[in-house]
Amino acid sequence: MKLGTFDIRRTAAGASTLAVLLGSSSALAAESAADGAGGTQQVEEVVVVGRYYDAAARLVEERKQSSSVTNLIGADDIGRVGDSNVAAALRRISGLTLVNDRFVYVRGLGERYSSTTLNGARVPSVDLTRNVIPLDVFPTHVVEALEVQKSFTADQPAAFGGGNVDIRTRGLPGSLVFGLEVGTGYDDEAGGRVLSYPGGDDDAWGTDDGTRSLSGTLLRQTHRFRGEVGVQNILKTLRAQENPSATLADAQAINRQLALELNRNLTPDERDVDPDLDVKGYVGNSFFVGEDLELGFVASAAYEDGWRESNSLNRNFRFPDERTDEEVESTYTVNLTGNANVGLSYLDEHEIIFSTLYLRNTDDQTAVRTFFNENRERSSGSGFQDVRLKFEEREILVNQWRGHHRIGLGTRDIAERFLPERLVDLVPNDLEVSWFYSDSESETGIPGETRVAMAGPADPVTGEILKPAVRMLAEAADFRFTELDDRVEDYGWAVKAPLRFGESLFELSGGYRHTRQARDYRQIQYTLGVFRVGDPGLLSSPLGDVFSDEAILDPANRFELQRTGANNESYIAATMTDAWFGALDWTWRDTWRLALGVRWEDYRQFAIGYNPFGYGIANPVVTTDPDELAVNAFAKDDLFPSASLTRIANGFLAETFQLRFGYSETVTRPDLREITAASYIDPLTSDLVFGNPGVVPAELANYDIRAEWFFSNGDNFTVSLFYKDIDNPIEFFEAPSSDTNIAREIVNAESAEIYGVELELLKELAFIHPRLEPFYLQANLTFQDSALVAGEQASSPTNPKREMTNAAPFIANLQLGYDAPNGRHSATLVYNVFDERLFVAGRLGAPDGFEQPFHSLDATYAWYPTEALRVKAKIQNLLGESVEIERGGVTTFEEKAGRTFALSVSWDF
Repeated sequence: MKLGTFDIRRTAAGASTLAVLLGSSSALAAESAADGAGGTQQVEEVVVVGRYYDAAARLVEERKQSSSVTNLIGADDIGRVGDSNVAAALRRISGLTLVNDRFVYVRGLGERYSSTTLNGARVPSVDLTRNVIPLDVFPTHVVEALEVQKSFTADQPAAFGGGNVDIRTRGLPGSLVFGLEVGTGYDDEAGGRVLSYPGGDDDAWGTDDGTRSLSGTLLRQTHRFRGEVGVQNILKTLRAQENPSATLADAQAINRQLALELNRNLTPDERDVDPDLDVKGYVGNSFFVGEDLELGFVASAAYEDGWRESNSLNRNFRFPDERTDEEVESTYTVNLTGNANVGLSYLDEHEIIFSTLYLRNTDDQTAVRTFFNENRERSSGSGFQDVRLKFEEREILVNQWRGHHRIGLGTRDIAERFLPERLVDLVPNDLEVSWFYSDSESETGIPGETRVAMAGPADPVTGEILKPAVRMLAEAADFRFTELDDRVEDYGWAVKAPLRFGESLFELSGGYRHTRQARDYRQIQYTLGVFRVGDPGLLSSPLGDVFSDEAILDPANRFELQRTGANNESYIAATMTDAWFGALDWTWRDTWRLALGVRWEDYRQFAIGYNPFGYGIANPVVTTDPDELAVNAFAKDDLFPSASLTRIANGFLAETFQLRFGYSETVTRPDLREITAASYIDPLTSDLVFGNPGVVPAELANYDIRAEWFFSNGDNFTVSLFYKDIDNPIEFFEAPSSDTNIAREIVNAESAEIYGVELELLKELAFIHPRLEPFYLQANLTFQDSALVAGEQASSPTNPKREMTNAAPFIANLQLGYDAPNGRHSATLVYNVFDERLFVAGRLGAPDGFEQPFHSLDATYAWYPTEALRVKAKIQNLLGESVEIERGGVTTFEEKAGRTFALSVSWDF
């Protein structure tokens, strides 16, 4: 038994069912075995095919029954391909592309235009600058299925642009199950040795033991001196409040002691790479209490760690040979997962499930950056070098209650024992009531992010800094401490009543949903300046020596601690949404289906920067200016309609044919941080980003046409057309800045539109030749185009009309699979590519930057030596492709992605 799936091998009836699903000779052999004509071996001959096609058939049937344009991918398909996280798995779905290995773009629309739910409920984000959830934090081993709904229906939140991604966690088992998987692997870019630095004792568990975190003493002393710990402010405070005769030497002594509170063990070194470690396990069971009540549970846990290394090169498109920026970054990643579900089922008509999910994802980064700019070009023989250390820990805890109740025959029989029959008859047969309550919170902590500025003579040919030394600057070393707390409470209910009149089946539904989110982002930043050293050779020493206790306390040296950064980098934000919806789904003669719905939402949002070191009216924690407070608040209620019409025909070139037409109106709202006036550094792009309290939601009109052919043997073919018209689209534009730094601002463009066609195919290859019966082809292609009109708010864009950012004109996913007739082997080859797509729009005549096509080729092979044992090997990025961005014919960015190799052994009972 596989967790959350039905094992076709264990019953004779299952073999017969498989024969119907597949309609193939191998399935017929299984049916023969079920009748006693063959042996056990014949049933096992279709085990791998059965595992894949049985799960795929269930998802295809769900897709057929949906009134919206929906794509699904199941756990079995994810397992075949070997994707380790949800973000990587979703790029297999038509019209979806992966950006920064974390965010999914649906139909060319940015991550802000898509939403993510977990079992239908909204969950908080661990991203420091975005409301959207980086999907790489969700491991695929907890996933039962991924659903991407591309057309809006009234039961979904109205913040619906490209689509909604629902992550469904694995369900309760039907009997005793348990399993264990152990795996290893490595990345060829991180082969040999990697950069590292001294950390804490708990790093292997993905948590800091306090080594890097902000000292309580330093924080208390910062408050003591009213947020400013520079020598002059310390002296001023001492004389005004504590010691009128205090001297400059007294203030300097206090400042130096405070500097010792920082973690200054910063010397990077090289270490040998350990192979990746991947351990997963689960156990579950279900049992009956009496004849009608079934109880079940399942619990799973996982631990993963591994090293990755990236080598990136940036070039200035105007001076590509003189102004370059090269970085080597090593990352040690730890993932911890815990998941538990407990549920009960009564009469097969009532189900209540409680589930909890805990995720911890930690990246410990060590990077050395060598760069040349307008101040020191490469040919000058002198350059800059930065050493950057960053420990980022992300945690999510989700607790959910879900219930589904159907008034079937069993429930009616019980109700009639206690209630008058006429009262029971008022309730429609098969009336369904569903409800959920989700309480989730996320925490992102960066207890230590340090950057040290260095410089030195450089080899003009190789660009190597020959003898780097710490620069004598006020910000020679920068120490940043960041915390993000995000909490989401989401609950609601829905009622669905089927009514039949003659040849018409009506389904009336309606419900309510309440969602609230609260965010608290805190950032504190210090710099340790170097103004004088007695021995200049000290600055070329290992960093741990440069910033040692002895060096800081040496009177011959002048080190000074300062608190820096803008006072409004921290912020608080909240949203609240109340929504009601109603819908009618009418099916006539099983040939026409009309679905109409409307959703009313009352949305409120507020966000404002605050100063953690605010004291008094002159320097408050939060502004009391009523005009500024009003600008940072937004509230609006509106109606969002949806409509779809489906023509269902049997025998039109396939067993089932469906033609769907859809229309809806939706909205996309700015992220919480974007409506504050504060600026921040984007952790993904390192760009300076300016907020804009004047940004308003974008409004979308969505049109869809989809034709689907479903064949009796499980094959299917789909053609989808889509068009989106967007008013006030929310986009990033380049803002005025220096040559060295890149700045972006968030504004409302004037308008945008995007349209395209999606083709999807699942086909067995026996029609080519009988020997190809074990092979199948799954493919999807997307062709799309977009146009954005910048409008007056954009700052001098080079192209006032352009395509939308990251909207690739062409996307292809091809999957060739093989399932051995004896059920002992399976293999999958997966190819993914996107066409050239806009990465950054130019300003003041500067050319636009385009990300070049990335040809991803992955291979997975699985061997089943016994019924319960599986050995799997996978290789990703077989072609060794690199990420490249071109601007004006110059490759301005290049990063080697590396190949990853993994081997695992699993035992499932």
